[in-house]
Amino acid sequence: MHKFSLTLVLLVTTCLYAFAQSDTSTQQLEEITITSQRMLQKNLNIPYSTQSVSSAYLENIQPRTTPEALMGVNGVFIQKTNHGGGSPFLRGLTGNQILILLDGVRLNNSTFRYGPNQYLNTIDAFTINKIEVVKGTGSVQYGSDALGGVLQVFTKEPSFSDKAPSWSGKASGKYMSGDMEKTLRGEAAFAGKKVAASIGASFRNFGDLIGGDTSGKQSPSGYKEFAFDAKVKLLVTPGAVLTISNQFLQQQHVPVYHKVRLENFQLNEFNPQLRMLNYAKLHIHKNSRLINEIEMIASWQKGSEGRNSRKNGTNVLRKERDDVNTLGFTTDIFSHINNNWSANSGIEVYHDKVGSKTRQSNTQSGAESLLRGLYPDNSAYGNYALYSLHHFTLNKWVLETGVRYNMFSISIRDTTLGKVKINPSSFVYNSSLLYKISQAQSVFLSFNTGFRAPNVDDMGTLGIVDFRYEIPASSLSPERSRNIELGYKVNTNKMVASLSGYYMHISNLITRVKVDGEIINGYQVYKKENLEAAYIKGFETAIDYQLLPGWHINGNVAYTFGQALTKNEPLRRIPPLNGRLLSSYANKRWTASGELLFASKQDRLAQGDKDDNRIPFGGTPGWNICNLYAGYEIKPVKINVGLQNIFNEDYRTHGSGINGVGRSAWVSLAVKF
Repeated sequence: MHKFSLTLVLLVTTCLYAFAQSDTSTQQLEEITITSQRMLQKNLNIPYSTQSVSSAYLENIQPRTTPEALMGVNGVFIQKTNHGGGSPFLRGLTGNQILILLDGVRLNNSTFRYGPNQYLNTIDAFTINKIEVVKGTGSVQYGSDALGGVLQVFTKEPSFSDKAPSWSGKASGKYMSGDMEKTLRGEAAFAGKKVAASIGASFRNFGDLIGGDTSGKQSPSGYKEFAFDAKVKLLVTPGAVLTISNQFLQQQHVPVYHKVRLENFQLNEFNPQLRMLNYAKLHIHKNSRLINEIEMIASWQKGSEGRNSRKNGTNVLRKERDDVNTLGFTTDIFSHINNNWSANSGIEVYHDKVGSKTRQSNTQSGAESLLRGLYPDNSAYGNYALYSLHHFTLNKWVLETGVRYNMFSISIRDTTLGKVKINPSSFVYNSSLLYKISQAQSVFLSFNTGFRAPNVDDMGTLGIVDFRYEIPASSLSPERSRNIELGYKVNTNKMVASLSGYYMHISNLITRVKVDGEIINGYQVYKKENLEAAYIKGFETAIDYQLLPGWHINGNVAYTFGQALTKNEPLRRIPPLNGRLLSSYANKRWTASGELLFASKQDRLAQGDKDDNRIPFGGTPGWNICNLYAGYEIKPVKINVGLQNIFNEDYRTHGSGINGVGRSAWVSLAVKF
């Protein structure tokens, strides 16, 4: 593996440099991203690794869910505990060690779990305009949880019009073979000079997932989903825009397939899985150097997770429900101090209130009892931060540096721990240097520190989680990381490419520790402690080359190596070597693409991986999946089709609790009016 990795890096580096030197024509316009340092920047000038997914790409491949929209994106590996989930891995980390932002608002709350979770799947893929991924950095820019990086989702924006007010709309439907998906979506939009608005609703019925040549139908795994979204933009003054948005998504009866198959459950499901977000965003442009732009966001977010379970051979039905209400307020000020120096400074305030209850009933006698929830009821979690980021440009050099101070207030009242209140804090900083070799090439070196504060899930969990029984922990400190990355980027009129290597050291890792000799309800008992130190290293490379007008060849490879220093064993859940080769063509009327997704075998397993019933004995086998997509448009109608896993390979992404989709086809039809 090491020889292969080194050979691949040398080969790609040589090819990229040769291509860049041979293509001396006018440089292509670059994609703009805003995730990096809270400002508009060209990707070539960003001193760390970023990736993005465009709305055009999403329209062509028609992903079933938001997590599945990221499959094949360089450096992003998607684990699926169940068909209704999808947890992104960045730099070998996932769950509450990855920060997810939605239109600039934190999706992460105080009950986000360690390890894979399903929360990204509560974002309706139909509403997405763009997804941006920043890897290995983000704590200074956006706060706690960004150890592995930041994943930002931007929803579609209604547009103002200089012409007469107008209405537009779109109706679409999608069907997948085997009744694996039946979807209806409706949208309407209004465009005026001072008012713009959009509204949409999605109805989805996902049948049981049919796997490859040996697994067949995986039942139960299907579920239903309803989503609603609305957004209004008001031009308050020529320099001020107010945006008001509502997002709602609810999934019903989402089975946890591997628990039913492997853990003697007659019923194990999420019901409901719900997310609601309301926010008001005010963006003001000013002519002052110190206050060039201001963006303020006030938000209210509610997340609800219900879990229903019943073992085979019993009459005991257990219904758990957690509700998290989050109020947020952020202010970001962009300063254009001079032509070589700009800055972003601001404050962030988030406050969670957690409600958690469990109701246990006897389905035969009807007797009911109320029990402690998974978390202590009425827990409170406060997150308060100040930050300042500075951007310097001098000739061919770009310097990015910043600091953040974060304070937390965590209050829980538990029957096991009593009343517990802790106030952890963290100071983090970053510094990155980029050198522009030419108009088409740059190299960069970045160093940053990161942190993740303990949350209510870390401190207050009591109950069955995955294949273990957890008990509360009262004294935990923030996890911390130090990350260094060296990279190269090139962007010519025919090629966009990148290559980077990184090393991350993580300390104070919060980990589950087995309590020897204790078993509850047949499960081994675990408790979380700050015990582990670890490192993660790897490389990522990607290239997009235009062979002919409209015809692109795209390829990427990512390799991650993780080692737990404290235990002297592999770090848990590290993705295998993985990547994608994609060929795509597009003109005014039709699109066509074919992709090969691949992952090697992962047999570097921690003891926790070996104990995980989702991972086969000896490790997860490697796989190669081929998909084909096409689309054709005759206005106002557009039809898209897809053929997935055309060789019907039976496969599973590492750590998942369900196999991937087998040979299948889908068709979608959209009408604009």
